Amino acid sequence: MTKQVSSRRARPGGMLATVGTTAAAKILVVGLSGVLGILTGRLIIANFGTDAYAQYGLLTTLPALLPFADMGIAAVVINAVSGSDSVRTDAYVRRVIVTAFRILLVSGTLIVAAAVGFYLLGWWPILLGAGLLPDGGSLAAAACLAVFGLVLPLTVGQRLLVGLRKTSAQVASQSIIAPFMLLSIALLIAFSVPAGTYISVLSYIASGLVSAVCLLMASRALAPQVGRAIREIPRLRSVRSVPALGLAWPMLVQMLAMPLSMQTGRLLLAHLSTSHELATYNLASQLFGIVLQTIAAAGVALWPIYARARSTGSVESPLAPTLWFLLGGLTLGTILALASPWVAGFVSSGKIVLDPLLLVMFVVFVGLQAAKYPFGMYMTDRKGLRFQVIPVIVMVPISLGLSFMLIPLWGAAGAVAGASAAVLICQIFPNLWYVYRDLALRRATAAQDVASEAPLSGDSVR
Repeated sequence: MTKQVSSRRARPGGMLATVGTTAAAKILVVGLSGVLGILTGRLIIANFGTDAYAQYGLLTTLPALLPFADMGIAAVVINAVSGSDSVRTDAYVRRVIVTAFRILLVSGTLIVAAAVGFYLLGWWPILLGAGLLPDGGSLAAAACLAVFGLVLPLTVGQRLLVGLRKTSAQVASQSIIAPFMLLSIALLIAFSVPAGTYISVLSYIASGLVSAVCLLMASRALAPQVGRAIREIPRLRSVRSVPALGLAWPMLVQMLAMPLSMQTGRLLLAHLSTSHELATYNLASQLFGIVLQTIAAAGVALWPIYARARSTGSVESPLAPTLWFLLGGLTLGTILALASPWVAGFVSSGKIVLDPLLLVMFVVFVGLQAAKYPFGMYMTDRKGLRFQVIPVIVMVPISLGLSFMLIPLWGAAGAVAGASAAVLICQIFPNLWYVYRDLALRRATAAQDVASEAPLSGDSVR
């Protein structure tokens, strides 16, 4: 019997169902989180002041500056789980889970040490600028980072759920955060606790609860893999870690570079502009973050689809999804921009007005971020990850340089404009070129494999 080589595409309905379910879950979570987040922001501004809200926005985004904390192990975990035919019994999958826990335990310990060290050395005001409150701001920053490091190993569960194509479940678990934050801050206000400087710590505790829930769900879905992996963590000699460097290092480089390009707007504004501009950026970022989170969740849901296609020899193009993501991002961004005057006025009690230029820049940014996801999820094999390293490194000076020049001219809008230009130049254009070439190569290889194993025709026999 002749072996058949698959070159067909994965069923569009399967991809649409996966992405659609994840997006729908994210919309529900974001809808709940958005409403509760608006109420939370209003409570913070009304009871603790605009400066406390500015610091809250600054400190709650520290994890966005530290996505490299997992040392790139996410790529190894997701690819291993999504490519396995028997995840509950696959010995390699279990070794990958053991490796992930070991790496995150070391990384988390280093982060806690850094948090304490920065506080003792007095570096937090230098690092975070004027956005940090003078009374207790350094201690709050240290506490946030320490909690982040302590719960970091629990985030293995989130990677496992993505690899299992249960991204919608991982997204749904995030519905814990907004109610927790609103209830906690409401209780602080009700009991007149002067904790305005430290409210950002609550968001890290809430994120830890989400990670714990995801790990529990992943443990049940993979039983008994996760439980056995946890017991094998200290068995360094008998249970070797997998060689993760091949996939991890290009992922790590991107994780180091991306925050410097995309998430330093607040830091630049804290150093180059006023506290009011920082608060304006925080509010706009919070509003448009609702759309960006939905797009990101739907985009990550594509990762296991493309990883599975590679493992089975199928050819799955990201070109059509890219157009849909771009259109969806621009549409959602525009709708939010039109509604933002009312929403911003309500959240800030009329104290913050979003500039039209800032809104336009965020709509552009949302569209570009949406368009890059299908490309990025397609390029999650070793070759694709390595290709992205140089463009992402180049993106850092472009984003920082443009933002540095534009912030004094345009304020908060300048930071968004610099990041948008960097995404277009260093991610959209080069990744599009790579995908076109890689698709052509994969299709040609698949066609040759099918032709080489096709039965001879009658004329050929004669």
